[in-house]
Amino acid sequence: MAIFVPELKKEGFLDNIHFTIVVVGSRKMRNDDDYGSGIWQNFAPNLTIYGFDADEDACQFANQELEKKAINWQEKHFPLVLSDTIGESTLYVTKGVDCTSLYEPNENYLSRFSALNNHIKLDFAIEIETTTLDAFCQEENIKNIDFLYLDIQGAELKVLQGAKKILNQSILGIQLEVEFAHLYKQQPLFSDVDPFLRKHNFNLFDLITDHPMSHRPRAISPVYSPKKIGQLLWAYALYLRDPLLENSLNFLQNPEQIFKLACLADILDYPDYALELLSYLSNTYGDNLQDQVNAIIEYSLKSLPLDTH
Repeated sequence: MAIFVPELKKEGFLDNIHFTIVVVGSRKMRNDDDYGSGIWQNFAPNLTIYGFDADEDACQFANQELEKKAINWQEKHFPLVLSDTIGESTLYVTKGVDCTSLYEPNENYLSRFSALNNHIKLDFAIEIETTTLDAFCQEENIKNIDFLYLDIQGAELKVLQGAKKILNQSILGIQLEVEFAHLYKQQPLFSDVDPFLRKHNFNLFDLITDHPMSHRPRAISPVYSPKKIGQLLWAYALYLRDPLLENSLNFLQNPEQIFKLACLADILDYPDYALELLSYLSNTYGDNLQDQVNAIIEYSLKSLPLDTH
């Protein structure tokens, strides 16, 4: 639940701020995939969402559904496969379509875990055209992306490698799926992704492991612990910028970027970081701003139930 953003929005602080979100692997399969109606609604109408998915029909359906709704934000889905190069690649389509990847499923390894092998089992492989996020941004004249979602079954590092320009230009936060075991053949693991993002001045903020399929027991075993349900195979990793570090990038010293980052931290349920950033912002950029922001912080904290302080 956002603590500070609703009051900041009410007081007009978001009137001239625009947020751009990119979702790679944007097929809408669950209710929480209706991105603009979820946490991002806090930023509407000054909100743009770009979605990318290999499935052209899924993108067309998503765009048609958006046209039917009276949405108060901009959203469009593109049938493009993002990678690290512009060219051709093999797409491995699985029985469970949400497990389709640029990497081939490691079926021998997957068969050792319960409830995994059939879902990620290879259905067929096709040759597809790929592009990069940097190339897309250049073609569409997109100068700014604030938050990046990546959920593309092991190919997340490829997309990041094809987005180096926009990474260093504007992106404030990234949430991506990371694997700790080779669910796909020759795929990068968390140990490959983390150094890349740290090199680009992102800080690991959280590992979200509460998905029911993140931990899987061995298929051979009829027993497993109710507390530790098997091996941790994957998680969602959240990375955020930190403008208070000495080696932070130049664009992070812009007060608007710090404010955006504070808003992102708030709606992502890290109000402590949002408070730190808002306090830094108010103390660094002028007395008038300080009075306004501090008043909003005080009001927002007072309105909370006592057990959330």
